[in-house]
Amino acid sequence: MTDSVFDNSAPLSYDVPSSEGPSVTNKLPLGERLVDEGYLTQEQLELALKVKSRNGGFLGEVLVKLGFITDQVLTDYLAAETHTKVIDVSQMVIDDDLLNLIPYELALKYKLLPVGSKGQQLTIAMSDAFNIIAIDALEKLTRLVVDVVSAPESEILDAIERNYTQGATIDDTISRLMESGIKPTEEEGVDGESPMVRLVDQIIALGIKQNATDIHFEPEEKILRVRMRIDGIVRPEVLLPSDLRPALTARIKLISGMNVTEKRVPQDGRARFHFGNRDVDLRVSALPTSQGESIVIRILESADNRPQFSQLGLPADQQAAVKKILEQPYGMVLVTGPTGSGKTTTLYAGLSEIDSVQRTIFTLEDPVEYAMPQIRQTPIRADVGVTFASGLRSLLRQDPDVILVGEVRDQETAELAVRASMTGHLVLSTLHTNDAIGAIPRLVDMGIEPYLIASSLSVVIAQRLLRRLCHECKEPHPQSNQTLADLDLCDEVDKHATYYKASGCTTCSGTGYKGRIAIYEILILDEDFHEPIVSRANTNVLSDLFKAKGFNTMLEDGILKAAQGHTSIDEVLRVVKT
Repeated sequence: MTDSVFDNSAPLSYDVPSSEGPSVTNKLPLGERLVDEGYLTQEQLELALKVKSRNGGFLGEVLVKLGFITDQVLTDYLAAETHTKVIDVSQMVIDDDLLNLIPYELALKYKLLPVGSKGQQLTIAMSDAFNIIAIDALEKLTRLVVDVVSAPESEILDAIERNYTQGATIDDTISRLMESGIKPTEEEGVDGESPMVRLVDQIIALGIKQNATDIHFEPEEKILRVRMRIDGIVRPEVLLPSDLRPALTARIKLISGMNVTEKRVPQDGRARFHFGNRDVDLRVSALPTSQGESIVIRILESADNRPQFSQLGLPADQQAAVKKILEQPYGMVLVTGPTGSGKTTTLYAGLSEIDSVQRTIFTLEDPVEYAMPQIRQTPIRADVGVTFASGLRSLLRQDPDVILVGEVRDQETAELAVRASMTGHLVLSTLHTNDAIGAIPRLVDMGIEPYLIASSLSVVIAQRLLRRLCHECKEPHPQSNQTLADLDLCDEVDKHATYYKASGCTTCSGTGYKGRIAIYEILILDEDFHEPIVSRANTNVLSDLFKAKGFNTMLEDGILKAAQGHTSIDEVLRVVKT
């Protein structure tokens, strides 16, 4: 990806009349029109004009960046003024013949996408239908009459990246590198606009497009294997000649701020990748192996794409109960599960439910994954003495109302977190246990007195991630009912449910699954749990009480979501052992 994604050279001439569309001459400037029609306040417009004056750019872009309006609102407004149709380009697959009419660089410069043609007419999707300079340039280039439709800028830029990168494939770039006759060295792959730069960009873009969470670059004697973790499963994607490994590794280390020349010790780095209209954060790890350095890139979900608390998939009654706990001034909320089970997503979704204007919120994270407005976030830096325990001790002197501790790893952190939750603070954290009940003996094993656990712990949320069935190809699977009956897991409701199995199609790359869904086990601790915890009752007693309260286990929640058609029984049983 080039920096032209953020090129401001294309004028967003919102107040320039179109030669064919309705004239906007003698109208008020865009900002004042938006104020008059209730999209903006006068104070927001004045601030936006100051930012525009200081930083340059165009008012529409400034308003969107400041969050005063969305690009969808801006697009709809400008489309209404020019009487152009608003279309959805978010899922469009553009024919190669259309893409070949307009170069990738020009599409980025003017933020436009060819979406159709008929005879001598070319249909272009733009966010700014007033941009007659872009329209004129396209008509001269293509010798076609340009017809304009509207779409949000962010969707157009994402569609440009998604469609144009398919034109120049990774195989094409590899061929260019190998046919150059020059063995790629580290220096040739480090910077500039070399094919190696493009290759790294293409691989990362492929991972983002396929919603991968991790990209693995695995060195072997004669090849460099690239695999991606998609929906929790690692899949092979690309094989590269080993000759390309030094330059490719150097490029990744450079963009992530690592020492390119150091190959003997593990290194960690971070990078920000421009994809369409988004900045995607990457966390990069380099590990020396006998065949060379192994590189793993973690793709961090954009803050804008994180699910809200209401979208997590919690049962309605338990969702309401957890929200009520998040509104309390004190207590402890624990989210448990193995690595990669979505604990951080749940914690952040919980934080989004807390009023950050009325309450002060601090976090301790290793590392800080998502920047959140109005929340003070501190990264753990063990090399300079900032651990969870020392950071929490210092943070308590910052007058916090709500504290998120990335993970309870040791006795000192556990004791500080528990005591903080009993002294007027709401504490959210994670713990590694197999189920919700397991959090209680785990805290006892860490040296926390049972009476402190009973007094401080408000709720434990255990979770796992399951692959979601592809809606395009899932098929009914009557044998699932027999599977549940054989395992004695079928109740009256399940007997009448229709279960589905994975099939496989082009939409899901033949896997039968696309996306993931969480299953939960929620333990809300009330007074009935106080005496068993204080008396150190075994987990069987606690489990019986859990069931008596009517809470669902993760297995039961998984079967329920399979009955709703979201996943398969095979996937539930793969993730949750019976």
